Amino acid sequence: MGKTGHRRRTIRTIRTGAVVVALAGAALAGCSSEPSPLLAEGKIEIGSKGDQPGTSYSPHDGEFNGFDITVAREVLDRVGVKVKSSDFEGVLSKNRARALHDGDVQLVAATYSITEQRMKPTSEGGDGLDFVGPYASTRQGVLVRTEEAKRYKNHSDLNGRLICVWEGTTSAAELKKPAYSLIRTVDMTDAQECVKALKEKRVDALSTDQLILYGFMKDDPSITVAHALTFGPFNDYGIAMAKGHREDCKKLQQALMDYAQSNDWDRDFQINLPLVPKKDRDEARPTDDEIERSSCLDRPSNAKVDG
Repeated sequence: MGKTGHRRRTIRTIRTGAVVVALAGAALAGCSSEPSPLLAEGKIEIGSKGDQPGTSYSPHDGEFNGFDITVAREVLDRVGVKVKSSDFEGVLSKNRARALHDGDVQLVAATYSITEQRMKPTSEGGDGLDFVGPYASTRQGVLVRTEEAKRYKNHSDLNGRLICVWEGTTSAAELKKPAYSLIRTVDMTDAQECVKALKEKRVDALSTDQLILYGFMKDDPSITVAHALTFGPFNDYGIAMAKGHREDCKKLQQALMDYAQSNDWDRDFQINLPLVPKKDRDEARPTDDEIERSSCLDRPSNAKVDG
């Protein structure tokens, strides 16, 4: 089935880690097209998450897994870059754009939502990033203790409750809108701190993108996604880079389009996020048109421009 007709998604942020990636080496020297500079350095550092089971997680030092990690590996493999799981390490969400501009990482694949603000050049007050994506999309949701899940059926059931969000995420900004003024929020450093607070009953719930929440749910059955509660528009995840590498960006865009339309995408999604309902999985999968509208641009192609 296709996506629902009314779906028009804005786009978001979360948290990061780094991946050192070796090019396939001399064996690729005979390829027909010359690699452009970003992909020709001999290694690439890729930002990814370290604390989100299912999307991007590092349960042991030097080992990363999850859908973000798989997507990065699959897309880079299609342009001749080989990735090992031992090449990943983590950084905080709020530092992702800075890490790209400082050159600490060259790519970020970390449930990093695509927004017009992030796509705009720095000269226009934006974050100065190009994205390749979306590679997955999701609504914002709520994670609660399983023993209390039945009490959360409507947004009003969250009124007066204390909801944990973490720094540098659009989830925090969404819940601070006037529509949710009766919901109390507390900002913590990262996802694991929020999960710990939820399990210790220091907060009533935590909120971020539902794909991330389903990963936490699989990792620990004592916490559950409140399926009926979603917030805001869809968040679209993209692989980010600092502007100035459009040739590389376009190569990665084509690689993502090939991957997203293959059976590999569906297989990898179900392996990493098996608890996501089929309806949500179908909505998470991008179309070529959606990737075209958000990749390697200074603003989404369907965005309104003043004047």
